[in-house]
Amino acid sequence: MHAFKISLASLCLTTTLAAACVQQDAPEAIARAIPTAEGVRIRLPEQAALMPSDGGEHIGSSRNALLGELAQYYVVTRNVTRTLNAGAGWVLVLVHAIVNTPPTTVEGNVYTWGPGSKALDPADYRLIVTANDDNSFDWTLDGRSKIEANAEFESLIFGHAIPGEIENRGRGSFTIDFDAAERVNPIDNEPEGLVTVEYNLEDPDDGIPALQMTIDGRQLDDNGIEQDVHFEYAYDEASDGSGDFKFKINGDLDDDGSLQEEALIHSRWLPTGAGRADLRVKGGDLDTLVVEASECWSSSFGRVYYADNQDWMPSEGEESSCSHASADLPNE
Repeated sequence: MHAFKISLASLCLTTTLAAACVQQDAPEAIARAIPTAEGVRIRLPEQAALMPSDGGEHIGSSRNALLGELAQYYVVTRNVTRTLNAGAGWVLVLVHAIVNTPPTTVEGNVYTWGPGSKALDPADYRLIVTANDDNSFDWTLDGRSKIEANAEFESLIFGHAIPGEIENRGRGSFTIDFDAAERVNPIDNEPEGLVTVEYNLEDPDDGIPALQMTIDGRQLDDNGIEQDVHFEYAYDEASDGSGDFKFKINGDLDDDGSLQEEALIHSRWLPTGAGRADLRVKGGDLDTLVVEASECWSSSFGRVYYADNQDWMPSEGEESSCSHASADLPNE
């Protein structure tokens, strides 16, 4: 899974571009439109000391979790959420940090930071922000190879930001092009496709997911063969700390076959941390078989209920112990 690791992913880029700055004025609205670290700190109830160190289980793994032990679908929920939320948050925090320094040049409604790099960096970077008439902003973080002669800048991350009524709690979208990042800096990057993110941090109780994401990338199967993989992700958190998580993946999910399966996991939790995850896996090497499973956990994240329709693992506990009374998977 993408971990948003591209070479410019270090906040040292902020100081690099700031060093190229001259004293120019930029609208404070630019900085107010981009969320801060606190603004994108989307939380998930967790008990970190109990987490496995690798987080590498396949969705639908047959590893048994006994009643009262750490719920495995809670671990899946936490690991996926931490990876994707943190990655999306990092991009916004990086851009916010840059626009809080003076831009290098101002031409009308276009503000540019950079280009700049450190002596041993294999690429130069710049941030360009365009102020639109509707008070929104378009921005692009570009890179240019220092290895290739006469290389031109190309967009690595490009986005659109809309200020909210509360400072740094706006909404917007951005796309990361990992293939472009690899072209600009092949030393530190791998060509892994596109990630598109939509975020809405204005009102945690408006029913609109705080974070939505699609990922079209590539991964190696168990034989070392590259395969396309598609993810869809939605995350929301209410002001009381309860939350909702949906994650859909199309890829080779089992250890034995080579076809791509489709898996959907939907997790929900209360402010206490107690929650429920429902899973459906179908297609690929499963042929016509559709596997559905449910697992519930307590406020200390121990399993209180498990059941599936294909006897993957023994049923345990009572569904009446679940934080949410019934499964919630879309009819397909």
